[in-house]
Amino acid sequence: MAALDLNTVRQTIEARLATEMASSPAITTIFANEPFTPTSETSFVQCLINFGSGDYLTLGGTSDSKNSQIGNITINIFTKIGVGLGDNLTIAKRIRDLYNRVVISDLYFEPPDGPNVLEAASPQGFVQSVLSVNFEIIESL
Repeated sequence: MAALDLNTVRQTIEARLATEMASSPAITTIFANEPFTPTSETSFVQCLINFGSGDYLTLGGTSDSKNSQIGNITINIFTKIGVGLGDNLTIAKRIRDLYNRVVISDLYFEPPDGPNVLEAASPQGFVQSVLSVNFEIIESL
């Protein structure tokens, strides 16, 4: 049985984002369960990956079968407060372009949702928007 390695999926998603955010202008990227203390007036993004439900794609047991595993990427974008949404939306565009209906290593990404600007950022002192991307991967057993 060749079960899906969720860490491989996570690494594929995170590597793509980290590479893009390291290009000019570089933006600090934080992934789940990483310690981070933001510096005021410095943009950063936070990436959270959640795995959702799976479905049978073919009948069978633990061999010669296929399953579908779906998931969601939530990316929080934080930019300087008091200067408008321009910087925030520019970062969101860069991220949308990474995943918008793209197939990478058998990961199928759906069109992104957002960015949705939040009224109250957490942490305070930033403009925060949220971009969400659903994905699916086929598991071969």
